[in-house]
Amino acid sequence: MEQNFVILGSSSNGNAAFLNTGTTKILIDAGFSGKQINERLHEIGESIESLDAVFLTHEHNDHSVGIRGISRRSSIPIYANKDTADAIRSKLNKPVNWKLFQTGTDFKFKDLTIRSYSLPHDAYDPVGFNFYWGNPEDLFSRPDSLAWVTDLGYIPEHVKEQIQKVHTLVIESNFDPNLLDQDLKRPWSVKQRIKGRHGHLSNEATYLFLNSILGESSIKTIYLAHLSKDCNCVKLVSKNSELLKKKYSGLKIVVIDPHQEFVLATKNF
Repeated sequence: MEQNFVILGSSSNGNAAFLNTGTTKILIDAGFSGKQINERLHEIGESIESLDAVFLTHEHNDHSVGIRGISRRSSIPIYANKDTADAIRSKLNKPVNWKLFQTGTDFKFKDLTIRSYSLPHDAYDPVGFNFYWGNPEDLFSRPDSLAWVTDLGYIPEHVKEQIQKVHTLVIESNFDPNLLDQDLKRPWSVKQRIKGRHGHLSNEATYLFLNSILGESSIKTIYLAHLSKDCNCVKLVSKNSELLKKKYSGLKIVVIDPHQEFVLATKNF
């Protein structure tokens, strides 16, 4: 069975990814318009209509704006916790097929087991997800796992514990402190929010965290995502990723360029 994971786009302007376990096709976050999401899915031979569900981490537009367009096209279930659903529902004038979960719980959807956990970010109830699927007794569907962890100001111990358990990790490397300080678009208050404990991870914070856990983790592939278009660049993030790859042999790291119109970073399981 074909299994693949595709990041459809990731930056401060929008985030979404497609996961196909061979049995189930889901969208993780919907940070582009419904039209854009459909166009990006068409690039990989999929469409909104082929999705089985959407999973949302929080209500910020760069992770959820596509729900309006998706809900017009289909009645597919949208998984979110109550606070996230309520925040998005207030902006919509049409019903959505919400499937609510409680943050910190495990739940199932088709062949997926999903673990949700709280993230420190300035949203109502932001979460990270671990997705688990596969069967150790099935040669064509071996167990695999993926964590989607973006939008957090620091990494608490409970998040560290969850991240170490997966084979594929998507984690943000959002900003370079010097570029953020020099940025003329953002007022001082916004810069302080970004740097704060409920803001975003800097390149150095992400690097130091990964360097501290990779030796004892199950991680084989890392996507460094959610780069700021104005306050970061691929070259700076790649410099740290090269250090990690030299230290941990066999590790694959992909840096998602925030300036690419279509970011189709693909992994086949």
